[in-house]
Amino acid sequence: MKLQAAIDRVTLDDALVLAKKLDPIVDIIELGTSLVKDYGLVTLRNHPLNLKHAQLLLDLKTNDEGAYEFTQGFKTEADILTAMAASSRQTLDQVYDVTMQQGKQILIDLLEVDDQRIEQIADLDHAIFGLHHSKDAGAGFDAVGTVAHFHERFPQIKHVAVAGGIDLDQAKALANQGIADTIIVGGKISGADDPLTAAKTFMEAIHNDIN
Repeated sequence: MKLQAAIDRVTLDDALVLAKKLDPIVDIIELGTSLVKDYGLVTLRNHPLNLKHAQLLLDLKTNDEGAYEFTQGFKTEADILTAMAASSRQTLDQVYDVTMQQGKQILIDLLEVDDQRIEQIADLDHAIFGLHHSKDAGAGFDAVGTVAHFHERFPQIKHVAVAGGIDLDQAKALANQGIADTIIVGGKISGADDPLTAAKTFMEAIHNDIN
């Protein structure tokens, strides 16, 4: 299981400093949608992180202009870009094709889509499918139950990530469950008093507490 640390709603300078500090610890560093919107791809391209260990994910949340947005996105250091599952099939095909051509990865965000829609796009074999509980929806996300239901409904989907207020107990349970490839943790790491210690604690939890 991989740990993805999401950084968002901070200044670019703070985000870059934290990302470099987290690089040796976590598997994936996410620069969130608000950072991408606040500063743009050109700025991010002109401020390379030069990560040594972690992959870089930019949470573009592409809905349209798929080929263009992903082509521009991969001109940065990004290893992974995101698109919304509610996009048209044509958009998803475009972003998927660009990703495969670049030898990179795509995360398809399943926010607010139903099982019928997931069934329609489940053939995108190499995509990571992101189970995402909306921040605006508040607390109360049963991550373990959601992942179990998803796997039962879509056993053919190979790569699953899960996000939405994941805490340490949920991280341990998800690791023991053994279905999701990646857990995405935001505020519990980036908003902690000591983000580096928090990240190390999550890494220990998902790798050492597996039965």
